[in-house]
Parts: sequence; structure tokens; C-alpha cells
Amino acid sequence: MGAASIRLLVEGVLERGGALRLAEAQAHYLSRVMRCAAGDGVLVFNGIDGEFSARIEELSRRGAVLRVDSQTRVQTPEPDCWLCFALLKRQKTDLVVEKATELGVSRIQPVITARTQGTQVNLERLRAIAIEAAEQCERLAVPEIMAPMALTALVAGWPDGRALFVADERRDAPTLRFSSEPSALLIGPEGGFTDGEVAAIGANPRFSRVSLGARILRAETAAIAGLALLLASGPKE
Repeated sequence: MGAASIRLLVEGVLERGGALRLAEAQAHYLSRVMRCAAGDGVLVFNGIDGEFSARIEELSRRGAVLRVDSQTRVQTPEPDCWLCFALLKRQKTDLVVEKATELGVSRIQPVITARTQGTQVNLERLRAIAIEAAEQCERLAVPEIMAPMALTALVAGWPDGRALFVADERRDAPTLRFSSEPSALLIGPEGGFTDGEVAAIGANPRFSRVSLGARILRAETAAIAGLALLLASGPKE
């Protein structure tokens, strides 16, 4: 990857001629990992102002200064889609966060169910994974990473105006289709939801059971496949 292809999520307002001071971690990435030097070009975005080209003015171990040039892409609306998934083991959870970011979700909500494999996550690490994925897949925003929530609380507090599609591979249900409306996909744990959880989910008319196809998928595969059906088949931004 050449220097001009490097993309960085930055803080602060982006405008032509403005200066950006990067933290030590990003300066280390530019100098030690990507072998950049003063004068090299990068792309920057902040989730609000679109994407801009920038030039490295100063680069050292302690930090870096970028000079913002011209806008390369305007900020465009992204799909209003959440992923809610029963927590998995660390490596699989990391994979789900990475791929969900690439596919375009706006929020990632880990869920604790009766059969969840874990209850704790490192939110800072998951956000770092999401940022790196957004930088590499050319997204202009990074999804919000939420703290784990019990399924009972998720169901009880579900917001009005947002559909929830529940992957229900072991029961008859229509195949999930693309939706342009505010929506969310709920993926259960390995082994599926308990009968009590299924009953609680079924009591809400805004929740729809859906199929992801003919196969019984692992939870991490179901999250990726489901988001592809819900998001990737729609019109390009």
C-alpha cells in the first residue's frame, strides 16, 4: 500500500488548509509500520466532514502534524442498521466486529443470552478493530460499539420505529431480504435461543423471525451472511 492509500480516522474539523495533530500511536503507525516521511500524502476522515487528502508536515516518535488539502469524498448517509449478536469467544467476536464494520452497520450491540459463551468484552479493543476495518474498507464512519446488554433488557427497551430481524435457523421463517428502513439483525448464540427467549421475542410485533438460508450456520457466519442479505444487496451509496 502506498502512502497516498493510507486512511486514518482523525479527531477535529476537516477543512482545506487546516492542521491536524496526531497522537503517538498514529505517528508510530505512519513512521514505523508504513515507513512514511514528511511530504507523503494520506487520506483522513472523521465521520462528519467526509474524506480529505492531507500531507505529512512533521513526523516523529511523539506525534505528527498533517496539513489538510482538498476534499476527496463528501459525507454521505450510511445504512441505519444495527447488529445485535450473542457474545462469542474473543477471536470470533473480533471477527464479527470487523466484518460488520466492513458491511456497513451503524451500531454493534453485544447481547448476553442464556447460552452466551461469555459476558465480558474489551470495548477499547473492539473499537480499535472497527476503526481499522473502516479505514481499510473506505468507510466514512465507524460504527458505535455498545457495552454488552442482557437479551431481556434489549427486548424490553427496543425503540419504536426500528424493525428487528431475528435469525431463527431451526424454525420455518421467510428468507431475510434487503431493507432500507431503520432495522437491526439479532443473531443468537451457538445452540440457539431457549424456548423462553423465543417466546419473549415472539411477543413483540416489531420482531420478525427470518431465515438465512438452507444451512445451520455458526453464529459468526450467521452474522456475516445475515448482514450481507440485509445490507449488501441494496443500492450503492
